[in-house]
Amino acid sequence: MRVFASIFSALLLLSIPACKKAGGHPPLSLRLATLSDPKTFNLIVADETSSTDAVGPLFDSLVEMDPLTLDFKPSLAERWEVSPDGKRWTFTLRKNLVWSDGVPLTSEDVIFTMKVIYNPSVPNSYADILKVNGQPIQFFTPDKRTVEFYLPVPFAPFLHSVGGIPILPEHILEKDLKAGRFASRWNISEDPSSIVASGPYTMVRYEPAQFILYRRNPHYWKYDNNGQPLPYIERRTLLIIPSADTQFLRFTHGDIDIYSPRAEDISRLKKLSRKGKVKIEKTGVAPGITFLTFNRNPRHYVKNGKTDPRLRWFSDRCFLRAVAYSLDKKTMVQNVLLGIGVPAVAFISPANVKYHHPHLKDYDYNPSKAKEILRKCGYVDTNGDGWLEDPEGNRIEFNLFTNAGNQVREKLCSIIMDDLTKLGMKVNFRPLDFNSLVERLVASFDWDAVVIGFTGSVEPHNGANILKSSGKLHIWNPAQEKPATSWEAEIDRLVDEGATTLDEKKRIAIYWKIQEILHRELPVIPLVRQVLYSAYLPRVKNFYPTVWGWHRWEYMTLEP
Repeated sequence: MRVFASIFSALLLLSIPACKKAGGHPPLSLRLATLSDPKTFNLIVADETSSTDAVGPLFDSLVEMDPLTLDFKPSLAERWEVSPDGKRWTFTLRKNLVWSDGVPLTSEDVIFTMKVIYNPSVPNSYADILKVNGQPIQFFTPDKRTVEFYLPVPFAPFLHSVGGIPILPEHILEKDLKAGRFASRWNISEDPSSIVASGPYTMVRYEPAQFILYRRNPHYWKYDNNGQPLPYIERRTLLIIPSADTQFLRFTHGDIDIYSPRAEDISRLKKLSRKGKVKIEKTGVAPGITFLTFNRNPRHYVKNGKTDPRLRWFSDRCFLRAVAYSLDKKTMVQNVLLGIGVPAVAFISPANVKYHHPHLKDYDYNPSKAKEILRKCGYVDTNGDGWLEDPEGNRIEFNLFTNAGNQVREKLCSIIMDDLTKLGMKVNFRPLDFNSLVERLVASFDWDAVVIGFTGSVEPHNGANILKSSGKLHIWNPAQEKPATSWEAEIDRLVDEGATTLDEKKRIAIYWKIQEILHRELPVIPLVRQVLYSAYLPRVKNFYPTVWGWHRWEYMTLEP
């Protein structure tokens, strides 16, 4: 019954309307899919990929990184200069930039965006990345096309940091910032067609749990050498399909153009590829990290002067080391990723060749060692009921969360539950829809343990919002006023040092040290990394996927 219901729900999406060109033929639309509805259309306050994936095509930054060469190239800024001492960066915007509503885009919009990011009433992760030694960057605009940034000290990842900032329209949002309601603007209840864009597309329509429609921004600045507007593909459709199985079915039936396959899909897709029905390309080890982490947030566990014992367990290195030794990562790779992956050891992925620490020794699967660690630290079964108790007599029981519908994570949780149950820990599985899960992680803090992932970045400082104790995405205990532990204070110091060190060899050594501390203290326990592939229909032309994104994506075309 469930299978037929899923397929029926998917087929309803085929009735998506399309605007027609002269002559009655609908324009071609690039059809993509996502598992979850966006939580917000406000890209500054978004913390989850369901939102950033939905809104990302609407906004450009000053510069952009080529995912193939990893070099920076101009975007809204046509050029930039840096002073000899590395403290002043000057960006010159392109001439005649225009927002999608026809209003000129100027340096005042860049300044406004920086004010939004640094405004304490706007919760966002950009502020963590755009601080140098804990200080905000100063900014100034001498004219409509020039923006100057002043840094207290040289800042090695500056281009990476600036390259990730979506520039916002001051003429639309300034009044909301002044009124203290910016964080609630552009929520999903607003008309998506009212969002003013600087990027390649505008949003036309959003139907919750069904689809988002986009059309090419008529005022977008990019053109090819022949004067033809870019991107070539005029329209996009983002299908919201919460079942990975249904997404795969829709792709193989030709209803989705580009698909990120799960490990279990690879074999069948290769067979379909040999028949010419799809194309599939291996891109490399995932640049992000999937991990298990435990909640160490006193704001959740300390109430009315009483401390929940779970806070002590989850902050205890003995407990965490035992968990690490009990996890069978080889079985995860074989049974969940079907051998198309590798155990994850370091926080930074091997895809990031420059900064990945290759010499860390993993916590090998060793249940006997895990049990011995627990016994020595006072976690024992005192009454013979099969469940461990802590030194104060509290049974070791907690809830394990992940996002429902992500079958890889659900299967990882199943193996984790089995491994921890063998140790004598009672684990209750609690899958939630993705947006509800994110709400618990970053707002209510009502969770015990979670299997989730972070996307990776070429520049490790872009993970400052995760690594720093003050970071909004410092997931195990976010937004600390001061570091809760000495090792978190050391990571804070190293993150600042890594950002202000220009010598590349020294920067690598600093980020290796950070990975060593994370490996020792285990605030996150890395699980596995999939070897990634991109699959697409033959009608998609000029498609060059990489683990870091699509190369020259604006030149993609579609055949009918």
